[in-house]
Amino acid sequence: MAQVAYLPAGKREQTKVQNRQAILDAAREVFGELGYDQATVRDIIRRTGLAAGTFYNYYRSKEEVFAALADDGARRFAPVLKTLRASGADFETFVRQAIAAYFGFLADEHTSWMAKRPPGEPQPHVQGETPEMAAVFAEVRDAIVEAIAAGGEPASDPDYMAAACIAIAREIGDKMLERRPIDTEAATDFAVAMILCGLHGLPAKA
Repeated sequence: MAQVAYLPAGKREQTKVQNRQAILDAAREVFGELGYDQATVRDIIRRTGLAAGTFYNYYRSKEEVFAALADDGARRFAPVLKTLRASGADFETFVRQAIAAYFGFLADEHTSWMAKRPPGEPQPHVQGETPEMAAVFAEVRDAIVEAIAAGGEPASDPDYMAAACIAIAREIGDKMLERRPIDTEAATDFAVAMILCGLHGLPAKA
């Protein structure tokens, strides 16, 4: 009777982490070379060197892989927001620094993808919210709540305000990535003006 080799629990977990990272790294390369629309799961699997069955233990589609990449980005960007918020800067400075950091993060994250995909190809959006994305929302909301408490911003609905700030940053960031060359400074100026002027025009919360 053939013996089955079992990996220790710690080793199995390490292997899972390595396999998942291999898939994400391969997906970045494939999306960068082929573009999101043209890329297939088979392309990603081929780049990892893993078996197809191993891939499907982690993700069911390229949409899930892209969502995982976006989730990973949110996880890594949330501490940046936390650091900026802890710096004690006024709200307008926080907004400018946060937007500039986000657009710089986007540009760095998608350099290879954007350099090779056709100009103007739409940026796919991730549906739903993960804990990592919720952490980004919480950092923005907390900054707004602190600004309201300090009397620096109108006492309007912080949930709506945070959602609006994130939506503006995301949509302008997507458009920024479609352009050549990518101009993070111009995108930052535009987004900050839209956010701050919009906040200043809000009615006070009843």
